[in-house]
Amino acid sequence: MRFRQNLVWLLLALALGAFIALDLGQFLSFEQLKASQAGFAQLHAQQPFTVAAVYFGVYVLATALSIPGAVIITLAGGAVFGLWQGLLLVSFASSIGATLAFLASRFVLRDWVEARFGQRLADINAGVNREGGFYLFTLRLIPVVPFFLINLLMGLTRMKTWTFYWVSQLGMLAGTAVYVNAGTQLAQLDSVQGILSPALLGSFVLLGLFPLIARRIVVAVQKRKVYARWADQRPQTFDRNLIVIGGGAGGLVSAYIAAAVKAKVTLIEAHKMGGDCLNYGCVPSKALIKSAKLAHQMRHASKYGLSDANPSFSFKAVMQRVHDVIKAIEPHDSIERYTGLGVEVLQGYGKLVNPWTVEVALNDGTTHRLTARSIVIATGARPFVPPLPGLNDVGYVTSDTLWDEFAKLDDIPKRIVVLGGGPIGCELSQSFARLGSHVTQVEMGARIMVREDVEVSELAKASLEADGVQVLTGHQALRCELVDGQKTLVVEHKGAEKRIVFDQLLCAVGRVARLQGYGLEDLGIPTHRTVDTNEYLQTIYPNIYAAGDVAGPFQFTHTAAHQAWYAAVNALFGEWKLFKADYSVIPWATFIDPEVARVGLNEQEAKERNIPYEVTKYGIDDLDRAIADSEAHGFVKVLTVPGKDRILGVTIVGAHAADLLAEYVLAMKHGLGLNKILGTIHTYPTMAEANKYAAGEWKRAHAPQKLLAWVKKYHDWRRG
Repeated sequence: MRFRQNLVWLLLALALGAFIALDLGQFLSFEQLKASQAGFAQLHAQQPFTVAAVYFGVYVLATALSIPGAVIITLAGGAVFGLWQGLLLVSFASSIGATLAFLASRFVLRDWVEARFGQRLADINAGVNREGGFYLFTLRLIPVVPFFLINLLMGLTRMKTWTFYWVSQLGMLAGTAVYVNAGTQLAQLDSVQGILSPALLGSFVLLGLFPLIARRIVVAVQKRKVYARWADQRPQTFDRNLIVIGGGAGGLVSAYIAAAVKAKVTLIEAHKMGGDCLNYGCVPSKALIKSAKLAHQMRHASKYGLSDANPSFSFKAVMQRVHDVIKAIEPHDSIERYTGLGVEVLQGYGKLVNPWTVEVALNDGTTHRLTARSIVIATGARPFVPPLPGLNDVGYVTSDTLWDEFAKLDDIPKRIVVLGGGPIGCELSQSFARLGSHVTQVEMGARIMVREDVEVSELAKASLEADGVQVLTGHQALRCELVDGQKTLVVEHKGAEKRIVFDQLLCAVGRVARLQGYGLEDLGIPTHRTVDTNEYLQTIYPNIYAAGDVAGPFQFTHTAAHQAWYAAVNALFGEWKLFKADYSVIPWATFIDPEVARVGLNEQEAKERNIPYEVTKYGIDDLDRAIADSEAHGFVKVLTVPGKDRILGVTIVGAHAADLLAEYVLAMKHGLGLNKILGTIHTYPTMAEANKYAAGEWKRAHAPQKLLAWVKKYHDWRRG
């Protein structure tokens, strides 16, 4: 590939060198064209097909090489062949030549540009995929924009070749007709500048702007149409600038931003401020994980030169600590804090009445109606409960309900069945096993943590099994049974049924967006598992936005907060500027022991998407700090562009993996490669050195061996 690229470079350089050395530019002057007009016309009369073929080939070659002089050649087409034949020849020759220049730019330059400006180019490509043809057509209509520059720049994008060709041919037709027609009047022209008068130039600019103006008109018409049924209900004035439904991460950040820019904002939350993360997810689970890890370390204290000890504890006290942690963090998300920031907080259920009005059924039994120019829906998600026969008979808990239900218990359940092999199921399975439960984890798929690479799934399974979890993959839950007070889960594996007796059953098979009860159906807002939004997080109503788990595609607290910025800013200032939500660098982690953290692509995703990559892997078992902490297990795996240090994705397995990942998130977000990480001083001894050593592994694999061989000879010579 590199050889072919270099060959194309060489041929282009030779062609341009010959053009300059032979002073071929003299034949592309206006004066030379006028002087040769009679000769060309006579030659065309004698050999019409040959002259037309040669002219066509010269035009294609000149355009493909981006040689200046296309205007002169176009005028020659009109002068020699007349308007219609000249227009036909120039139209196809210019489009074919432009496409060749487009392909040459793609073949020679795109990899180099992507390696250095990959993230910026990814954003451009996303726009090109949606509306590239439209904007190319607009640019082609304005002849003051250098066409050769358009050819080269479009070649750097992912635009389809056929799209580029036909849009170019159509878009350049008007300008081509003007120049070819001018060529038919060559004898009356004094200069090229005389062809385009200020009035004609202005006409072309207006012609180029017309599609943009037309598009704005179409958007306005569509907007008017979508609001048509509510036209008589639109308020003349609004009570608020923004109403936010939902007090989780997405809603809190949306309201915070609105208050920070001095907008009048109301936040509606029916239950607990802080949403799922504070009350049922991130915070309580991490508190439980910490207690479970300490119990595990006590049992294995000999790893640290101490005596192993069987931890004695009250399960009720452990669960009380979980609730104490929640209470300690609650003030960060409290009504008092947000009221102090300038947010009006209402406790109740909000429901859309029309695109500008929300009806709030307050918890005190009263009902209010509020109006706002914009609305953000941030209603979150809830655990999915599978339709398993007998499930209600035996009873179950979810990741939402277990904290209150288990807090009522004096002792930890002796036998727990966890349905689901995703991150939530894995974290809770390991934690309860470390606290003394006999845990059976049931996963219908072939492996747990299926979104990660196979080696990560296998390592996670081995870690859970080492803590006593019985991991049953490839087992499908069929039904639950309650016989003589004994609870049983019946599963199927390889055609045979198996019975698992339990005391508590935890459903952790995923979460679904909260879509019902908020008036979405009444307004006709489309939903498909999540609320349908565009890249600006707008629903079909441009003033109604969605953020967080209810909007997808990720169900993380940090992505909910990330989306909330876009939703709030667009809702408040979208009439001036809309910002597209950026999902290019999204990190996540599973807090089992060892932790699993990832950003960007892993190997299985790269293969599914046919993205070429190289793998660099550093084993944390070699890291000094990990050895000192008796945490010498896991790895850092980095995917890069072949031959380049540009990072495509990182997976880290090990202690504090989620914290170590932050350096790669920063690097990917700002286009920094492994060379920059390698050149950064990392404190010794820390776990963060693993990132530097991973970069060092990449550097070692890409060392210039031929150059080093000559360097060795130099050192040998220096020794005499």
